[in-house]
Amino acid sequence: MDIKQAVLAQARQAKQAARKLATLSSSVKDKALLEMAAGIEGQREEILSANRKDVEAAGQKGLSKAMIDRLTLNSGRIAAMAQSLREIAAQPDPVGSVDRMWRRPNGLEIGRLRVPIGVIAIIYEARPNVTSDAAGLCLKAGNAVILRGGSEAIHSNLAIAEVIGQALERSGVPKESVQMISITDRQAVMELLTLDEWIDLVIPRGGEALIRTVVENSTIPVIKHYKGVCHVYVDDQADLAMASRIVMNAKVQRPGVCNAMETLLVHQNVAAQFLPPMIAELRGAGVEIRGCPRTKLLVPDVIPATEDDWYAEYLDLILAVRVVDDLDAAIDHIATYGSMHSDAIVTKDYSRAMRFLHEVDSAAVYVNASTRFTDGGVFGLGAEIGISTQKLHARGPMGAEDLTTTKYIIFGNGQIRE
Repeated sequence: MDIKQAVLAQARQAKQAARKLATLSSSVKDKALLEMAAGIEGQREEILSANRKDVEAAGQKGLSKAMIDRLTLNSGRIAAMAQSLREIAAQPDPVGSVDRMWRRPNGLEIGRLRVPIGVIAIIYEARPNVTSDAAGLCLKAGNAVILRGGSEAIHSNLAIAEVIGQALERSGVPKESVQMISITDRQAVMELLTLDEWIDLVIPRGGEALIRTVVENSTIPVIKHYKGVCHVYVDDQADLAMASRIVMNAKVQRPGVCNAMETLLVHQNVAAQFLPPMIAELRGAGVEIRGCPRTKLLVPDVIPATEDDWYAEYLDLILAVRVVDDLDAAIDHIATYGSMHSDAIVTKDYSRAMRFLHEVDSAAVYVNASTRFTDGGVFGLGAEIGISTQKLHARGPMGAEDLTTTKYIIFGNGQIRE
């Protein structure tokens, strides 16, 4: 069987499984999720052994530290994967809920019923935890899922998928509900993206190059975000000690993820007081600073920032810093260079905070908190299938409810249209 036929066969199996999944009770789905969690913990050593093969190969290929960090599993991350599945199981089932009902003058009762999307393809890089998160969320929402991870994580992903398949069988759920494409050839992705007859939605998760490739080649609807150019704006009405903690966390806590801060904006009135000690603290954590001319006047040895730096998603210990005139200038900068992902203001001024919330057009907008919280698990979604920065269907971290759609249901007692 060639690559095209192999991928098509999996898509057809997923379509059949999706019909069965749509009718499963909440208790059956939740039992399967708990079995998946137990299986992942129970076969931790097998998963870690597979992951070590991927990490060793990644080092030999010279992949970046950020990529290797996303690829690496340990006991804590495996425990977190299992906990995410348990949290998904504990959430209300979005399938079957009726958003609202209304009565028309002719007596018709009309409502909107929440239903699964159908078959979802997830194309992702590096992070093996996406395998279990995506499987769990799609199952909760009654969708079949086809997973295609990157070649750099092939051993890890196959090991996790095997555990999930065993859990599904123990729970009486079709094993074809969660399928992993084991073909690492890029052609498998290209073939997958043309199967609009069998697949209802594609969600890419990874670097900008991967996502653009998916968008440009897919005949299936795509939910996406290209990159995370996240900002923290320190207002002249900020608590500067609080601002320092937020800036450090947003940049340093885990720099290789999409919700890490890439650009720091500081009001001109507090720049002289705030920036020199802030930059010293950041440098102490290994952060390279690229500053605007006004930043260089305060800290002369920073690297001059170029126009490209304001657009950059570094995913590394590199930070662009700009001194701005006021809140208007900060909002304008974010509108010009931002990626509509996550942006924050630090201020004690209520009216400025409200302006920032309303005028910054991003999927997640913060007041006095780190951008690092943009995450499905942290938001109480159990896990996330990805973060959408587009405006149709879903925006921000996507949980189980975002993997459903609605259909109209109409109750009558013999009405006909005249």
